[in-house]
Amino acid sequence: MDKPRIDIPSITISRGTSRRSFLTWTAAVSAVAFTPAMLGGTASAQSSLPSGSLGSLGPKLDAPFALGVASGDPLPDSVILWTRLAPRPLEIGGGMPLVPVAVEWEIAEDEAFAKVVGNGTEIATPVDAHSVHVDVKGLQPWREYFYRFRAGGAESPVGRTKTSAPVGASLDKLSFSWASCQAWTDGYFNAYEDMIQRDNDVIFFLGDYIYEAEIKDNGIRDMSHLTPEVRAEPYTFDQYRLRYGLYKSEAPLQAAHAAAPWVVTFDDHEVDNNWAGQISQDNDDPAEFLLRRAQAFKVWWEHTPTRVTAPTGPDMTVFRRFDYGDLARFSVLDTRQYRSDQLHGDKDSPQDEQTADPSRTITGDEQEKWILDGLTDSPTAWNVLAHQTVISDLPREKDGQRNVSMDGWSGYEASRHRILDGAKERGAKNLVSMVGDIHRNAFSELRRDYQDDSPAVGVEFAGTSIASGKDGEDNDAANQGYKKLSPAFKFGNAQRGFVGVTVTKDEWKAEVRVTDKNTVPGQKLHTRATAAVPSGRPELHISE
Repeated sequence: MDKPRIDIPSITISRGTSRRSFLTWTAAVSAVAFTPAMLGGTASAQSSLPSGSLGSLGPKLDAPFALGVASGDPLPDSVILWTRLAPRPLEIGGGMPLVPVAVEWEIAEDEAFAKVVGNGTEIATPVDAHSVHVDVKGLQPWREYFYRFRAGGAESPVGRTKTSAPVGASLDKLSFSWASCQAWTDGYFNAYEDMIQRDNDVIFFLGDYIYEAEIKDNGIRDMSHLTPEVRAEPYTFDQYRLRYGLYKSEAPLQAAHAAAPWVVTFDDHEVDNNWAGQISQDNDDPAEFLLRRAQAFKVWWEHTPTRVTAPTGPDMTVFRRFDYGDLARFSVLDTRQYRSDQLHGDKDSPQDEQTADPSRTITGDEQEKWILDGLTDSPTAWNVLAHQTVISDLPREKDGQRNVSMDGWSGYEASRHRILDGAKERGAKNLVSMVGDIHRNAFSELRRDYQDDSPAVGVEFAGTSIASGKDGEDNDAANQGYKKLSPAFKFGNAQRGFVGVTVTKDEWKAEVRVTDKNTVPGQKLHTRATAAVPSGRPELHISE
């Protein structure tokens, strides 16, 4: 399918546009980005609500909860509940009429709903693809709850969620998992079937929830049911919604969402591969790309159980912080929206004066300050940066040169220096970076620099992908290259799976769960290795 035409204002923007003029231009794009037709219907359908009681809103619906239920962004007294009504998620509009629909919700202390503690009604509208985000308040801290929805005469599956612990509250243990990179075309979501066997207090997803490339037959998945509209690379609201409909139709993913609250951030593929700020991979016209980004952001929000404010244009603030008592602080980052463009054509390259340029950033100034503020006088035993791309250098030799990624922090050395130096200056305890992106497990010491004797100031866990990269290998050539060139690199594996973590005041223990074959459904996972970090010492103790 050809790339659709996107109508945008007659505005041009140069690579050297100043911050002030760019922000003014961004506002102009925001003003035209979300017209009623683009949001999914005519102006009259979007603006008119049927008269009468809430109970009269919406027709009878056949299986409206085809995308399941989810919860997310837990606080000590609150959690977000999510669902989207979509009886036929692989059709434009999800099989829903262009009218608002009443969605009842209920939350209880028990799975049988004998002790209901909250209920209410939300209105699902075509503007938001009939998704709802319920901010349930007044809950008890560090408490398990169960929830469900009703709409159109149907009842949803039951989901389990859990609130966090208040800042400063004594917490002995936290159990969680994290995942990333689930290319539907590359394999199956076997990892989630294993993940839900863990007693997770929370699950983190660190980017690449969908992949935006055109879907082509590759012999792994049955794609006979996919229409050209579903297969096409997404640029518009409808197209991105179809892609999320495909991914969220997967039963193992739905089960994982229903098993625990999620904290989600995006990486590049939720919009376009390796985009950076206003620049797309293919160097599309910046005005056109930002309009695409605006629609991708809105659809990400529609399908995510998050406290993030729904965007009304191409900007969306997703960096946010979650504390678990006195045990762990998680700063969830956005390393796409504010970054400088990747250097050297975004190809693995040697580090040089450009990668060390202090004017370059991967976080942007505001977020960088926010990160460091969160490390100042932190009340928790562990301080975690949950984000997308590796801070560590993962070097490989090519043509006699030491090459590193230009997409990760190794291409933004000054950003790394400012964060790691700032953490050290602030006395941040037990600094941990946990990331996705690279489709492999790669555990390293966090160092200011990787070509001198810089000491370790923390540890980094890059977790492997759910499906991206097909089956992978246990010890591939890249893994061997990292071991050869980096004393800071302590463990690697390139099979599919996830990382499960148990944290106490004394120790961070990560368990690497992988499968030997992920291009076949129903495959079991096994423990490939465990990594323990003792409190107060940035050391990785690996057991294989």
